[in-house]
Amino acid sequence: MRKKLMAGPYLLWMLVFTIVPLLFVFYYGFTSSDGAFTFSNITAIFEKIHIQALGLSLLLAVITTAVCLLLAYPLALILSKSAAKNRSFVIFIFILPMWINFLLRIIAIRMLLSDNGILNSVLSALNLPNFSIMYTPAAIVIGMVYDYIPYMILPLYGVIVKIDPRLIEAAEDLGCNSTQVFSRVVLPLSVPGILSGMTMVFVPAVSTFYISQKLGGTDTVLIGDVIERQFKQG
Repeated sequence: MRKKLMAGPYLLWMLVFTIVPLLFVFYYGFTSSDGAFTFSNITAIFEKIHIQALGLSLLLAVITTAVCLLLAYPLALILSKSAAKNRSFVIFIFILPMWINFLLRIIAIRMLLSDNGILNSVLSALNLPNFSIMYTPAAIVIGMVYDYIPYMILPLYGVIVKIDPRLIEAAEDLGCNSTQVFSRVVLPLSVPGILSGMTMVFVPAVSTFYISQKLGGTDTVLIGDVIERQFKQG
């Protein structure tokens, strides 16, 4: 009974901040602006503009998740093999951007990618052609990768660093080269971290709206933008 009572604060937290918000989602999903019951909010997803927004959101979220995985996995491997005294500092560098306000991070990306931004200024100084990437889906992907890649690195590192070195040594003793050790030992054992990181990146990426508004412009509409506009109009 004492152990059950110790779980009380967690159950209360889940009730207030998980169950209750989900109930609000269902309420708004099946009611109109005047509170009347309706299925129009559900059927509206099949409208062409909403399907396009959802499709683009899923596409950009998949690309973002894939890019984060490709960038984060080697970093997690390197970090897990580094000296223990250096890991804390490197992890601190990885999570440092998360301490900065989300709005400021997006503004920093805008300053970096804009037509008159830092990158184009450097290219101009080197007499190289400039590029125009702002207000395109590519800019949104860059912004989401920048914001969400720590959520991929940390789960991967947490799983890879716990892999028993004796398993790798045993594979090497049995004649496996470095590629076979990675494909047959490290990669299968790191699947839980991959799945966790992919989930933590994909879920916020598919529902984002602020990043798309600041980096994608008015022509790029994601499903998060549609939901935000519906609430503001209602």
